[in-house]
This record gives sequence, C-alpha cells and structure tokens, in this order.
Amino acid sequence: MEINAIVAEFITTDNYNLTPITDGLINTTYLLEDKDQSRKFILQKINNHVFKQPEVIVNNHLLINEILRSNDYHFQIIEPVRSLANKLLVEDINGEPWRMLSFVENSVTFLTAPSLQTAFDAAKTFSYFLNTVNTEKLPAIEDSLPNFLNFEKRVADYKDSLKNAAPHLRENAKAEIEITNQLLSLPDHWIKMEKNNQIPKRIIHADVKISNILFDQKHNPLAVIDLDTMMISTILYDFGTMIQSYTNTTQEDDGTAQNNFNSEMYKVVKEGFLFYLKEKLTPEESDHLDYAAQVAIYIQELRFLTDYLNGSTYYSITHPEHNLDRTKNQLELLKGLREYLGTS
Repeated sequence: MEINAIVAEFITTDNYNLTPITDGLINTTYLLEDKDQSRKFILQKINNHVFKQPEVIVNNHLLINEILRSNDYHFQIIEPVRSLANKLLVEDINGEPWRMLSFVENSVTFLTAPSLQTAFDAAKTFSYFLNTVNTEKLPAIEDSLPNFLNFEKRVADYKDSLKNAAPHLRENAKAEIEITNQLLSLPDHWIKMEKNNQIPKRIIHADVKISNILFDQKHNPLAVIDLDTMMISTILYDFGTMIQSYTNTTQEDDGTAQNNFNSEMYKVVKEGFLFYLKEKLTPEESDHLDYAAQVAIYIQELRFLTDYLNGSTYYSITHPEHNLDRTKNQLELLKGLREYLGTS
C-alpha cells in the first residue's frame, strides 16, 4: 500500500496503527501511532488542488509558531515533524505532498459547540491567539489560498456556475438560487470597505470553526489547530466564520434544519471574541461585527451552492445532493441571524 511508503519516510518501524480522521473537508488526515515509541502523530496528505503551493503552508506555520513562542503564548503549539531525511514535506508516487504534525494527547474536538461555556472558551481562545499573532509589525505571511477572500470573485464564480450548470442541478436548487440572488448585494459594502482601505489588514486564521480548537476531557481549550489558511486580511472574516460555525445548532450537512440559529450562542461568542481583541479593534471593525457575521454565512452558502452547480468538484461529498444540503443549512442559519439582528 502506497501510504506505507509515506509512513516509512517519517518513522523507522512497521509496528504502527493508522486511523483515518474524517472531519476535514479538504485534506486527507490520519492518526499515526508508532507503537514501538508509544507516540502519536497526525499524518496528512495536503490537497494540492486547493493548496497549490504547499510549501507556503509549511513556511507560514513555522513563522506563526515562532511568533507564538516569542510572545509567551500559553496554549500548546502544534509542531511540524520532519521526515527521517529532514524534510517537512514528502511527495508520494503521484507527486502529492504529505506532512506530519505533533499530536496532542487526550484531546477532543467538537463539530458543534456542546455548551455556551465551551463556545465562549473557544472564542476567547481564538481571541487570545489572534491578539498574540497580531504584533505591531505584520510578518511575511504568504497567501496560501490566493483569492480565498476575494468576495467579488466569489460572486462572479457563482454567476458563472449558474450560467453553466447542468439544467437538472439548476432545477434542483431553484429555491436556493432564488434566495441567494435576492441577497446578492449583501457583500457589496464589505468589498467597498476593503477597496477603500477602511478596515486594517491583520493576520487571520481564516478557519476558526470550533473543530479547530482542541479541548481536554473537561472541555478546557488546549490548542488552536489547522494553520493552513493563515493569511493577511480583515479580522472581520474570523469573527464572521466563528459565528457561522458556533451558532449553528445542527451539522452543516443537515439540509432539513429548521430554526438552527442560536442567539444565546451568538452573544457568548461575540463576548469571547472581544475578550482580548476589544482594545485592538478600530471603531470601523467593531461597528461591522454583526454585518460580518451575515456576510461570512452568505459567502459560505454561496460557495456550497457554486460547487453544487459546478458538479461538486471542490468539497468532499458523500451523496450527490450533499452540497445542496449544506447550502440549505446555511440559508436557514442566515435567516435566523438576520431575524435576530432585525435585518431580514
């Protein structure tokens, strides 16, 4: 099996266990247990169709870790593990890149927040992480996902997918397309603020869902993980995606969800996000947090719908309507948020 050859690049024994971790939508991830050394690692194949320059991810990770260590960061830091040949990336026979990361023992993750307290603690942890990495001078973080936060392009891509979609896909998503089109101007103000430099550039995590925090068995935060999407952009995106992740009372795959927005969760996540960042944010940033939450959910919905209309070529799916179910779920979440904010 080809994966055995990859494992052999990192450890010297055949006495190991390899267990798939299926939470992620992009990369292929395994828990690797070296039974001779009684040590565990994360082994991951980087999706180089999404991350076209995987070396950028690795370099950014090292740079972020350096900043965290030099600022007395008090959570655990996920470390890249070098191969036996001292490489941080190893290619398989198909030219696809693999890497290994340190593993945090006795840790758990959540796909949805199990309690208001856990959500607050997670948001507070991200607040601390973002406050720590945003020092006075922005480091040379490279963009691992060019145009990832180019909302103008996201809207244009959606319009292209709508125009070129197979008729049956367009018909299946008819109701969702109608709602999406009604809200198409929602990101316009965000795009304008960025173009006019009204909001500062900061280091952001760009994937602050609750599953990217490791907790201990008592639900205390241990570590921020998955630094692949770290980039320089607006911190409004991190707040928005935090709300998109934490306030949803269902799995984002649930296309039958009704009333899946939790307003109490919104309040505690906002409080947690501001815990360390309140003094750092500009008035422009602070004033647009509620708006950012709406835009982030809308853009995620737009991305799911775009992928569905394109024939589901980006996100991993388990059934043909998977991306449409995700679209429906996000639209229901956005509806609940807008009703709560009085903007619907």
